[in-house]
Amino acid sequence: MLFFAVVMLIIGLIHFYLWKRLVRDPLRPGPARRVGTVVAVVLCVLVPVTLGGVRAGYVKWLSWPGYLWIAVMFYLLVTLLALEIPRLLALRLWARGPRTTEDDGMGGSRPAGSAIGEAAVSGGTGSLRGGSAPATEGALTGGAAGHGTEPPLSGATTGHGSEPARSDATASHQDDPALSGATTGHGNEPALSGTTTGHGRDSFFVGDSAAGAGDADATAEGTGKGRVVTADGGPASGTDPAPAGREAAGVEGGADASRSPGIDRRLLLARGTAIFAGLTAASVTGYGVKTATGAPQIDRVQLPIAKLPRSMDGTRLAVVSDIHIGPLTGVDHAQRITRVINSVNADLVCVVGDLVDGSVAELGRFAAPLGGIESRHGAFFVTGNHEYYSGAEEWIEEVARLGIRPLRNERVEINGLDLAGVNDLTGEQQGDGPDFARALGDRDTTRPVVLMAHQPVAAKEAAPYKVDLQVSGHTHGGQMVPFNMLVKLQQPVVSGFGKVDGVPVYVTNGAGFWGPPVRVGAPPQVTVIELRMA
Repeated sequence: MLFFAVVMLIIGLIHFYLWKRLVRDPLRPGPARRVGTVVAVVLCVLVPVTLGGVRAGYVKWLSWPGYLWIAVMFYLLVTLLALEIPRLLALRLWARGPRTTEDDGMGGSRPAGSAIGEAAVSGGTGSLRGGSAPATEGALTGGAAGHGTEPPLSGATTGHGSEPARSDATASHQDDPALSGATTGHGNEPALSGTTTGHGRDSFFVGDSAAGAGDADATAEGTGKGRVVTADGGPASGTDPAPAGREAAGVEGGADASRSPGIDRRLLLARGTAIFAGLTAASVTGYGVKTATGAPQIDRVQLPIAKLPRSMDGTRLAVVSDIHIGPLTGVDHAQRITRVINSVNADLVCVVGDLVDGSVAELGRFAAPLGGIESRHGAFFVTGNHEYYSGAEEWIEEVARLGIRPLRNERVEINGLDLAGVNDLTGEQQGDGPDFARALGDRDTTRPVVLMAHQPVAAKEAAPYKVDLQVSGHTHGGQMVPFNMLVKLQQPVVSGFGKVDGVPVYVTNGAGFWGPPVRVGAPPQVTVIELRMA
């Protein structure tokens, strides 16, 4: 019960992390985020249902979607974790900047900070920047006074008359609005400004600086908010009392004052990260499916064996493991593997465990093509851990019926070579564990011996018996990189040749897959070991 609770906790934490990076961070609150949250919850539930229900023989129709999601989930997790450090650096060095684009006031966009068409002005008590305002709405300035019905945008300008002035430290009379900061004007036209005084019959805008209003984000540095009044102090009719909803400017020296609809850099970074992780996980999983469901590769290796009789020099052993016939494989899987084995013209075939993932009644027809395996001295079989999950006794009988001889803690002598086999270590839980003394204890030590054992770690118990070579499987070569690094914690050899307590061990990747129909960095294989005289 505790193990189940730990597994569920881990699954939940993984999906919470994926939800945060793929849903919460890149999506604003709204329907899209709600849909993403629902999908994350459903996928979280799918994982334990697949691992438990499908293996128990229920909801078999969930096998493909469930196991594929487990593979995608794994590579999403790996990719996002690998991106965490670059992401943190980008947040610190880049994403704190302004928005990526701004509205230009005419339905278009431009880079943030552009001065074209902006009401970016300075003078008096403060300066405003980064935004834009239509010419009909006027200027927001640092220190200004103006009168008139047309909005002067000015910088250090003095104007008197019925027309707004546009100059720097210049008095002028023109028909167009003036671009300036710190404006003083007297006339018949209204002025929008910060720190404004006016004398006349028309309304004017009063305030030290403009603060953000409406949906846009803007902050101001000044003494107060602007307002529009008449000469007698009352509100002006027909005038905009506040710059609410305008696409107004940001404030120099304050926080990010952009009131434009541009994309925030943090949001852009989150979306880029989510897209990259999604494409990477989908691509790697697709490649892995193609590899796992294809024909096994042939892995050829020559190994010297002491005391090997001359008559056995060059003997070829076809070693295959972890075929994992199951509900996802069908009959074609065993047919492909049988064709590859027969293509190498082996002298001996060693099937070193994990043949099936289900009962004989369920999968017997899928295993039938293995009865067509051909070799000079026969085919031999030892149990793996999955046989003990699937009814070991009935499968041992079925394998024998197919013409493959089980070696149950026993050995056979073949032209001066001993071939021994032991039950898998998992069999101990069912009273059918390995017995090395029985398989190796009373043999003629002048002959070399090759031991078939499903798990590489079994070599530790075989070491006292001077085994010349152990052939194993179980690890799948890691099946899905970088999972192979975790396998190394449990098995002394993950793939290929190694030595365990002085025993030479060769581990084949296996010809099938377990769980997700995916293999990345560890292609399925049939290993051909050619024995040579030392």
